[in-house]
Amino acid sequence: MSWRIQFSQHGTAEVLQWQEQPDTPLAADAVRVRLQAIGVNFIDCYYRSGLYPVASLPSGLGSEGAGVIEAVGSAVQGWQVGERVAYATAPLGAYAEYQDVPPGCLLRLPEQISCEQAAAGLLKGLTVQYLLRQTYPVQAGQHLLWHAAAGGVGLLACQWARALGARLIGVVSSPAKAALALQHGAWAVIDRSCEDVRERVLELTDGQKCPVVYDSVGQASWSTSLDCLQPRGLLVSFGNASGPVEGVNLGLLAQKGSLYVTRPSLFHYANSPTALQQMADELFGLVASGQLQLQASQRLALRDAAQAHRLLQSGQSSGSLVLLP
Repeated sequence: MSWRIQFSQHGTAEVLQWQEQPDTPLAADAVRVRLQAIGVNFIDCYYRSGLYPVASLPSGLGSEGAGVIEAVGSAVQGWQVGERVAYATAPLGAYAEYQDVPPGCLLRLPEQISCEQAAAGLLKGLTVQYLLRQTYPVQAGQHLLWHAAAGGVGLLACQWARALGARLIGVVSSPAKAALALQHGAWAVIDRSCEDVRERVLELTDGQKCPVVYDSVGQASWSTSLDCLQPRGLLVSFGNASGPVEGVNLGLLAQKGSLYVTRPSLFHYANSPTALQQMADELFGLVASGQLQLQASQRLALRDAAQAHRLLQSGQSSGSLVLLP
Protein backbone atom coordinates (compact mmCIF):
# COMPACT_ATOMS: atom_id res chain seq x y z
CA MET A 1 0.00 0.00 0.00
CA SER A 2 1.05 3.59 -0.62
CA TRP A 3 -0.48 7.07 -0.39
CA ARG A 4 -1.42 9.75 -2.88
CA ILE A 5 -3.36 12.99 -3.21
CA GLN A 6 -6.57 12.72 -5.23
CA PHE A 7 -9.80 14.63 -5.80
CA SER A 8 -13.29 13.26 -6.40
CA GLN A 9 -14.91 16.56 -7.40
CA HIS A 10 -13.74 19.87 -8.79
CA GLY A 11 -13.44 22.84 -6.48
CA THR A 12 -11.11 24.74 -4.17
CA ALA A 13 -8.02 23.28 -2.50
CA GLU A 14 -10.26 21.63 0.10
CA VAL A 15 -11.30 18.93 -2.40
CA LEU A 16 -7.80 17.41 -2.27
CA GLN A 17 -7.80 14.15 -0.30
CA TRP A 18 -4.98 12.15 1.29
CA GLN A 19 -5.86 8.66 0.08
CA GLU A 20 -4.33 5.23 0.58
CA GLN A 21 -4.04 3.26 -2.67
CA PRO A 22 -3.51 -0.47 -3.12
CA ASP A 23 -0.52 -1.91 -4.94
CA THR A 24 -1.27 -2.76 -8.57
CA PRO A 25 0.70 -4.77 -11.14
CA LEU A 26 3.11 -2.72 -13.25
CA ALA A 27 2.07 -2.49 -16.90
CA ALA A 28 4.53 -3.91 -19.42
CA ASP A 29 5.05 -0.49 -21.04
CA ALA A 30 5.53 1.58 -17.87
CA VAL A 31 8.23 2.46 -15.35
CA ARG A 32 7.49 2.72 -11.62
CA VAL A 33 9.16 5.67 -9.90
CA ARG A 34 9.53 6.04 -6.13
CA LEU A 35 9.16 9.79 -5.77
CA GLN A 36 11.49 11.84 -3.62
CA ALA A 37 10.20 15.30 -4.58
CA ILE A 38 7.14 16.59 -6.45
CA GLY A 39 6.68 19.90 -8.22
CA VAL A 40 3.64 22.11 -7.63
CA ASN A 41 2.52 24.20 -10.60
CA PHE A 42 -0.38 26.50 -11.43
CA ILE A 43 -1.64 24.06 -14.04
CA ASP A 44 -2.38 21.67 -11.16
CA CYS A 45 -4.88 24.21 -9.83
CA TYR A 46 -6.54 24.37 -13.25
CA TYR A 47 -7.11 20.60 -13.28
CA ARG A 48 -8.34 20.62 -9.69
CA SER A 49 -10.78 23.47 -10.27
CA GLY A 50 -12.17 22.04 -13.51
CA LEU A 51 -10.80 24.77 -15.79
CA TYR A 52 -8.87 21.99 -17.55
CA PRO A 53 -10.62 18.61 -17.99
CA VAL A 54 -9.49 15.32 -16.44
CA ALA A 55 -10.17 11.88 -17.90
CA SER A 56 -12.30 10.74 -14.97
CA LEU A 57 -12.92 11.23 -11.26
CA PRO A 58 -11.50 10.46 -8.79
CA SER A 59 -8.25 11.64 -10.28
CA GLY A 60 -4.66 11.98 -9.20
CA LEU A 61 -2.89 15.31 -9.65
CA GLY A 62 0.47 16.65 -10.77
CA SER A 63 2.68 15.85 -13.74
CA GLU A 64 6.13 16.71 -12.36
CA GLY A 65 8.30 14.65 -10.06
CA ALA A 66 11.76 13.24 -9.43
CA GLY A 67 12.94 10.08 -7.77
CA VAL A 68 14.40 6.62 -8.30
CA ILE A 69 13.20 3.86 -10.62
CA GLU A 70 11.63 1.12 -8.50
CA ALA A 71 10.60 -1.28 -11.28
CA VAL A 72 10.67 -1.52 -15.09
CA GLY A 73 7.90 -3.02 -17.23
CA SER A 74 8.75 -6.12 -19.25
CA ALA A 75 8.41 -4.29 -22.58
CA VAL A 76 10.53 -1.27 -21.58
CA GLN A 77 14.12 -0.97 -22.77
CA GLY A 78 16.85 1.48 -21.87
CA TRP A 79 15.92 2.07 -18.22
CA GLN A 80 17.27 0.34 -15.11
CA VAL A 81 16.10 -0.06 -11.53
CA GLY A 82 17.92 2.41 -9.29
CA GLU A 83 18.41 5.18 -11.88
CA ARG A 84 17.64 8.74 -10.80
CA VAL A 85 15.00 10.25 -13.07
CA ALA A 86 12.72 13.24 -13.39
CA TYR A 87 9.68 14.06 -15.50
CA ALA A 88 7.39 16.98 -16.17
CA THR A 89 5.00 15.79 -18.89
CA ALA A 90 3.60 12.62 -17.33
CA PRO A 91 -0.11 11.81 -16.98
CA LEU A 92 -1.71 13.19 -13.81
CA GLY A 93 -0.66 11.39 -10.64
CA ALA A 94 2.69 12.77 -9.46
CA TYR A 95 1.25 13.82 -6.08
CA ALA A 96 2.04 10.36 -4.75
CA GLU A 97 4.65 8.16 -3.13
CA TYR A 98 4.88 6.09 -6.31
CA GLN A 99 3.84 6.73 -9.90
CA ASP A 100 3.83 4.52 -12.98
CA VAL A 101 5.14 6.64 -15.86
CA PRO A 102 5.46 6.12 -19.64
CA PRO A 103 9.20 5.83 -20.38
CA GLY A 104 8.97 8.52 -23.07
CA CYS A 105 8.37 11.08 -20.32
CA LEU A 106 11.49 10.24 -18.34
CA LEU A 107 14.74 12.18 -18.21
CA ARG A 108 17.94 11.00 -16.52
CA LEU A 109 19.11 13.41 -13.84
CA PRO A 110 22.70 14.69 -14.15
CA GLU A 111 24.76 14.05 -11.03
CA GLN A 112 24.90 17.72 -10.07
CA ILE A 113 21.10 18.10 -9.95
CA SER A 114 19.20 16.76 -6.93
CA CYS A 115 15.69 15.34 -7.03
CA GLU A 116 14.44 18.37 -5.12
CA GLN A 117 16.04 20.77 -7.61
CA ALA A 118 14.50 18.85 -10.51
CA ALA A 119 11.04 18.91 -8.95
CA ALA A 120 11.40 22.61 -8.24
CA GLY A 121 12.47 23.58 -11.72
CA LEU A 122 12.03 21.02 -14.49
CA LEU A 123 8.52 21.92 -15.66
CA LYS A 124 9.13 25.60 -15.10
CA GLY A 125 12.51 25.44 -16.83
CA LEU A 126 11.10 23.60 -19.84
CA THR A 127 8.34 26.21 -19.98
CA VAL A 128 10.86 29.06 -20.06
CA GLN A 129 12.87 27.20 -22.68
CA TYR A 130 10.03 26.94 -25.16
CA LEU A 131 8.81 30.48 -24.44
CA LEU A 132 12.16 32.26 -24.80
CA ARG A 133 13.81 29.96 -27.32
CA GLN A 134 10.97 28.70 -29.52
CA THR A 135 7.68 30.62 -29.23
CA TYR A 136 9.60 33.89 -29.64
CA PRO A 137 13.38 33.45 -29.95
CA VAL A 138 14.57 36.34 -27.81
CA GLN A 139 17.71 38.17 -28.95
CA ALA A 140 20.39 40.00 -26.98
CA GLY A 141 19.51 43.63 -26.34
CA GLN A 142 15.75 43.18 -26.85
CA HIS A 143 13.23 44.39 -24.29
CA LEU A 144 10.56 41.96 -23.15
CA LEU A 145 7.80 42.25 -20.56
CA TRP A 146 7.16 39.36 -18.16
CA HIS A 147 4.18 39.32 -15.80
CA ALA A 148 4.51 37.55 -12.40
CA ALA A 149 8.29 37.84 -12.60
CA ALA A 150 8.78 36.70 -8.98
CA GLY A 151 6.89 33.42 -9.41
CA GLY A 152 8.54 30.08 -10.02
CA VAL A 153 8.50 30.43 -13.81
CA GLY A 154 9.24 34.14 -13.66
CA LEU A 155 12.42 33.83 -11.61
CA LEU A 156 13.80 31.26 -14.04
CA ALA A 157 12.84 33.55 -16.93
CA CYS A 158 14.76 36.42 -15.30
CA GLN A 159 17.89 34.28 -15.15
CA TRP A 160 17.51 32.83 -18.65
CA ALA A 161 16.87 36.25 -20.23
CA ARG A 162 19.99 37.59 -18.54
CA ALA A 163 21.99 34.65 -19.94
CA LEU A 164 20.70 35.57 -23.42
CA GLY A 165 21.59 39.23 -22.96
CA ALA A 166 17.94 40.31 -23.18
CA ARG A 167 16.37 43.08 -21.10
CA LEU A 168 13.56 41.50 -19.12
CA ILE A 169 11.15 43.97 -17.53
CA GLY A 170 9.39 42.11 -14.74
CA VAL A 171 5.94 42.98 -13.42
CA VAL A 172 5.51 42.18 -9.71
CA SER A 173 3.05 42.96 -6.93
CA SER A 174 5.21 44.15 -4.02
CA PRO A 175 8.60 45.72 -3.20
CA ALA A 176 9.83 42.39 -1.81
CA LYS A 177 9.01 40.61 -5.06
CA ALA A 178 10.63 43.43 -7.03
CA ALA A 179 13.87 42.90 -5.11
CA LEU A 180 13.67 39.16 -5.72
CA ALA A 181 13.21 39.55 -9.47
CA LEU A 182 16.15 41.96 -9.69
CA GLN A 183 18.29 39.59 -7.66
CA HIS A 184 17.54 36.84 -10.20
CA GLY A 185 18.47 38.89 -13.24
CA ALA A 186 15.56 41.11 -14.27
CA TRP A 187 16.82 44.17 -16.15
CA ALA A 188 14.10 46.32 -14.55
CA VAL A 189 10.94 45.78 -12.51
CA ILE A 190 7.52 47.40 -12.31
CA ASP A 191 5.57 47.16 -9.05
CA ARG A 192 1.97 47.14 -10.27
CA SER A 193 0.72 47.89 -6.73
CA CYS A 194 2.06 51.43 -6.99
CA GLU A 195 3.16 51.99 -10.60
CA ASP A 196 1.34 52.22 -13.92
CA VAL A 197 2.65 49.35 -16.04
CA ARG A 198 1.92 51.03 -19.39
CA GLU A 199 3.65 54.28 -18.46
CA ARG A 200 6.70 52.56 -17.00
CA VAL A 201 7.14 50.39 -20.09
CA LEU A 202 7.15 53.51 -22.26
CA GLU A 203 9.75 55.12 -19.98
CA LEU A 204 11.98 52.05 -19.80
CA THR A 205 11.95 51.49 -23.57
CA ASP A 206 12.26 55.15 -24.63
CA GLY A 207 8.75 55.04 -26.02
CA GLN A 208 9.38 51.97 -28.17
CA LYS A 209 7.42 49.41 -26.09
CA CYS A 210 8.25 45.68 -26.35
CA PRO A 211 8.30 43.26 -29.28
CA VAL A 212 6.99 40.49 -27.02
CA VAL A 213 5.01 40.26 -23.77
CA TYR A 214 4.76 37.05 -21.72
CA ASP A 215 1.54 36.91 -19.72
CA SER A 216 0.56 34.09 -17.33
CA VAL A 217 -1.95 36.22 -15.41
CA GLY A 218 -4.70 36.19 -18.03
CA GLN A 219 -7.90 38.15 -17.64
CA ALA A 220 -6.64 40.90 -15.33
CA SER A 221 -3.58 41.80 -17.40
CA TRP A 222 -4.83 41.18 -20.96
CA SER A 223 -5.54 44.81 -21.87
CA THR A 224 -2.33 46.08 -20.28
CA SER A 225 -0.27 43.49 -22.14
CA LEU A 226 -1.68 44.58 -25.51
CA ASP A 227 -0.88 48.22 -24.71
CA CYS A 228 2.78 47.36 -24.00
CA LEU A 229 3.45 45.87 -27.44
CA GLN A 230 5.14 47.44 -30.43
CA PRO A 231 3.30 47.33 -33.77
CA ARG A 232 3.27 43.71 -34.99
CA GLY A 233 4.39 42.60 -31.53
CA LEU A 234 3.52 39.21 -30.03
CA LEU A 235 1.49 38.60 -26.88
CA VAL A 236 2.32 35.17 -25.47
CA SER A 237 -0.58 34.26 -23.18
CA PHE A 238 0.48 31.11 -21.33
CA GLY A 239 -1.61 31.10 -18.15
CA ASN A 240 -4.85 32.11 -16.46
CA ALA A 241 -3.94 32.95 -12.86
CA SER A 242 -6.62 35.66 -12.68
CA GLY A 243 -9.11 33.79 -14.87
CA PRO A 244 -9.31 32.93 -18.58
CA VAL A 245 -9.31 35.57 -21.30
CA GLU A 246 -12.76 35.51 -22.91
CA GLY A 247 -14.77 37.58 -25.36
CA VAL A 248 -11.72 38.77 -27.29
CA ASN A 249 -12.39 41.45 -29.91
CA LEU A 250 -9.94 40.67 -32.72
CA GLY A 251 -10.40 44.17 -34.06
CA LEU A 252 -8.36 45.43 -31.11
CA LEU A 253 -5.32 43.67 -32.52
CA ALA A 254 -5.55 45.82 -35.64
CA GLN A 255 -6.28 49.01 -33.74
CA LYS A 256 -3.30 48.56 -31.43
CA GLY A 257 -0.78 47.82 -34.19
CA SER A 258 -1.55 44.62 -36.13
CA LEU A 259 -0.61 42.59 -33.07
CA TYR A 260 -0.18 38.83 -32.82
CA VAL A 261 -1.44 36.60 -30.00
CA THR A 262 -0.58 32.99 -29.22
CA ARG A 263 -1.73 30.60 -26.49
CA PRO A 264 1.04 27.97 -26.36
CA SER A 265 1.39 24.80 -24.30
CA LEU A 266 4.50 22.90 -23.27
CA PHE A 267 2.98 19.64 -24.50
CA HIS A 268 2.93 20.92 -28.10
CA TYR A 269 6.65 21.72 -27.93
CA ALA A 270 7.90 18.73 -25.90
CA ASN A 271 5.83 16.49 -28.16
CA SER A 272 8.37 13.68 -28.60
CA PRO A 273 11.12 12.10 -26.49
CA THR A 274 13.70 13.69 -28.80
CA ALA A 275 12.26 17.20 -28.48
CA LEU A 276 11.88 16.78 -24.71
CA GLN A 277 15.50 15.65 -24.34
CA GLN A 278 16.83 18.54 -26.44
CA MET A 279 14.93 21.06 -24.33
CA ALA A 280 16.12 19.44 -21.10
CA ASP A 281 19.72 19.35 -22.33
CA GLU A 282 19.69 23.12 -22.81
CA LEU A 283 18.13 23.62 -19.39
CA PHE A 284 20.57 21.29 -17.62
CA GLY A 285 23.47 22.91 -19.49
CA LEU A 286 22.61 26.34 -18.10
CA VAL A 287 22.34 24.86 -14.62
CA ALA A 288 25.72 23.16 -14.97
CA SER A 289 27.32 26.43 -16.12
CA GLY A 290 25.91 28.30 -13.12
CA GLN A 291 23.76 30.63 -15.24
CA LEU A 292 20.52 29.14 -13.92
CA GLN A 293 19.65 28.17 -10.35
CA LEU A 294 17.03 25.49 -9.67
CA GLN A 295 15.87 25.61 -6.08
CA ALA A 296 12.73 25.30 -4.00
CA SER A 297 11.67 28.36 -2.05
CA GLN A 298 9.10 26.43 0.02
CA ARG A 299 8.78 22.76 0.98
CA LEU A 300 5.70 21.02 2.34
CA ALA A 301 4.80 17.44 3.13
CA LEU A 302 2.93 15.65 0.35
CA ARG A 303 -0.15 15.27 2.53
CA ASP A 304 -0.27 19.10 2.83
CA ALA A 305 -0.83 19.60 -0.91
CA ALA A 306 -3.99 21.64 -0.22
CA GLN A 307 -1.93 24.18 1.70
CA ALA A 308 0.52 24.37 -1.20
CA HIS A 309 -2.37 25.20 -3.55
CA ARG A 310 -3.69 27.87 -1.19
CA LEU A 311 -0.25 29.49 -1.04
CA LEU A 312 0.13 29.37 -4.80
CA GLN A 313 -3.26 30.89 -5.55
CA SER A 314 -3.08 33.54 -2.83
CA GLY A 315 -0.23 35.29 -4.61
CA GLN A 316 1.75 35.25 -1.36
CA SER A 317 4.28 32.66 -2.53
CA SER A 318 7.36 33.34 -4.62
CA GLY A 319 9.68 30.93 -6.35
CA SER A 320 8.94 27.19 -6.49
CA LEU A 321 6.86 25.01 -4.17
CA VAL A 322 7.89 21.38 -3.65
CA LEU A 323 6.04 18.50 -1.97
CA LEU A 324 8.07 15.86 -0.13
CA PRO A 325 6.61 12.33 0.34
